[in-house]
Amino acid sequence: MIERLLPPEHQQLLEDDRALLGDLAALLAKVEVSAEDRATLARSIASLEDFFLLVIAGEFNAGKSAFINALIGQRILDEGVTPTTSRIHLLRFGETVERRVEDGVAIVTAPLELLRELHIVDTPGTNAIDREHEAITEDYVPGSDLVLFVTSADRPFTESERAFLERIREWGKKVVVVVNKIDHLAGEGEIAEITGFIVESSKRLLGFEPAVFPVSAKLALEAKVAGDEPPVASRFEALEDFVVDRLDAAERLRLKLLSPLGVGRHLSDQIQSSVEAQEKLLEGDFQALDDIERQLEVYREDMAREFRFRLADVEKVLHAFENRGHEFFDETLRLANAFDLMNRSKIQADFERKVVAEVPQEIDAKVGEIIDWLINGELRLWEAVRDRLADRQAAHRDRIVGPHGARFELDRQRLLDTVGGAARKSVDTFDRRQEAARLAESLQNALASTALIEVGAGLGALVAVIASSTAVDITGILAASTLAVLGLFVIPARRKKAKAQLKGKIETLRRTLVRTVTEEFDGEVEKSSRRILKSIAPYSRFVRAEREKLSSLSSELERLRRAMADLADRIEQIR
Repeated sequence: MIERLLPPEHQQLLEDDRALLGDLAALLAKVEVSAEDRATLARSIASLEDFFLLVIAGEFNAGKSAFINALIGQRILDEGVTPTTSRIHLLRFGETVERRVEDGVAIVTAPLELLRELHIVDTPGTNAIDREHEAITEDYVPGSDLVLFVTSADRPFTESERAFLERIREWGKKVVVVVNKIDHLAGEGEIAEITGFIVESSKRLLGFEPAVFPVSAKLALEAKVAGDEPPVASRFEALEDFVVDRLDAAERLRLKLLSPLGVGRHLSDQIQSSVEAQEKLLEGDFQALDDIERQLEVYREDMAREFRFRLADVEKVLHAFENRGHEFFDETLRLANAFDLMNRSKIQADFERKVVAEVPQEIDAKVGEIIDWLINGELRLWEAVRDRLADRQAAHRDRIVGPHGARFELDRQRLLDTVGGAARKSVDTFDRRQEAARLAESLQNALASTALIEVGAGLGALVAVIASSTAVDITGILAASTLAVLGLFVIPARRKKAKAQLKGKIETLRRTLVRTVTEEFDGEVEKSSRRILKSIAPYSRFVRAEREKLSSLSSELERLRRAMADLADRIEQIR
């Protein structure tokens, strides 16, 4: 409808306005916004096709209906000291005065030239007892092109009016303030004082200095109904000149095109605030993930470092084993024991008792200590992850990141609950005994084919063979009556050979044992890390995906905001 009233040079501004707001509407479809916000933007876009909309707002006792009647010059709307305006009233041009209700809105037509150029909306009071009426007013204002805010001279800028003006400011609306009922004031001094107060208060509330008109709608209406011009005391002429003359075609077009941009900027500001809140929240999530990854790295480093010390305890057992073996050979493989060396079973039993002793049990105990330490380390890791995730839950459990963050917050909290719950369950159900048994069984299976089984009977048999072969040599040497040769060469050689063979056997055992336990250790630490990473993977993926989405959304918002600012500058040039 507005297009046929536009000069050709302004057609592009209208098209750009529609296109830009359409882009914003498309963006709103990608984010979490309220149905009210979507509807408000849709109404703002639709308003571009309609007449200029002048909305009258204020408290119910400020005299809004009387002011509109005075502006029109007829008592069309009901007046009273109670909230008589219970619904939106839309005044349009018509050949006769008629009233009807369409979609809950009271439509009033009147044969007034002013209404050929614009429509006037009378709203329920901002302080109406019926909160539904107040909601109607707040919903309707964003679709306005200009707001005439009526306040009473005897009660200027009440608390409800201040709150309402702050909300109007959010929508970027052009506001003109009407101070009604100046006939209640005692002279020009009070009028000037009240007007000055309104000007300063408006600047603070709206962020700009609006036009302020002190009037007496009562005096103006009484005169017009009587067929006279409003008296000078009503000060109504200045306001009428503003509405009729200053709101000319160019000014109405400028306000008409700027109005939906104000709504668009308000919504984009809301979304940007929500995006920034979500990004800040995600910074903490990224920090938590980085902390967990650092904990995993520290866990691996600490475990590897301490493992070397614990493995040294196993090697000490084997070192002591070797030393006892050397002492045993020094004591046993001597010429004085020549005839005892013929008793293989005794030599073997002595070796097993004095040298082998509790070696298998000692090794088993040391390996068991490693297993317990490894299991406890994994449990501490899970506890650290659980606590870090719990921190993220507690830090923002009651925090709302903006009206557009519903899905984001819901998904994020669900993931934290799921991942954190898995970590808590892992800790709460961690069975040290069962885990130790599992790892011990794994080690036993790995060691089943190693030289550890030779520590007992195998090495004992080896010593018995060495000793008995020495005894054979002794009988041959005695027959040759060369006892000195036996003491000087044969037994020392056998003793050296026995020590070398024992050393080789123990070294083989040590390498096999160290390799096997280390492989099991490395595998267990790696599995622990993988389990942690797997458990937090959904949370990690969500955080990274949301950051990418928010970054893209923020870029698109910035583009739209710049485009709206540029378009507003072009529209401001309309004269």
